[in-house]
Amino acid sequence: MKEHTSAELEASNQTENPDMFGYELLRGDLLPALLGKDTPEILYWAGKHLARKHPLKSLLEINDFFIRASWGSLELKVEDKSEMEFEMESPLMVSRVKSKSEHFFQLEAGFLAQQIEFLKGAVTEAFEHPLKKELKVKFTVKWDHKDTL
Repeated sequence: MKEHTSAELEASNQTENPDMFGYELLRGDLLPALLGKDTPEILYWAGKHLARKHPLKSLLEINDFFIRASWGSLELKVEDKSEMEFEMESPLMVSRVKSKSEHFFQLEAGFLAQQIEFLKGAVTEAFEHPLKKELKVKFTVKWDHKDTL
């Protein structure tokens, strides 16, 4: 993990929303220092926990939650009988790509997996795929209709 100097943090604060600076400070620097190599797995389960505390009833509500949480804007791109693909555009991608920090969007992936699990009534998993050049994140969400809740 790259350590940031106070000058780097201040410079990034000038180009980002002040709310995003605090968010990234906690998410990009503090949590990985506390959680270590298990950061992605813990963030995924933390996302599922947040979804259980904030159950939503539609894809529109999920997108609204993503925006309110300052995670980004979520768009459903493809859906078939057992899989959905979403793209998330986020101002966080810019800072994460520039700093070459870890691209953990596992919190969002876990949250999305749990929300889709509620909607589909089947055990669900989500996988993140950062698209660095496009400054987006793709999420693949899969479920098995045979593995119902």
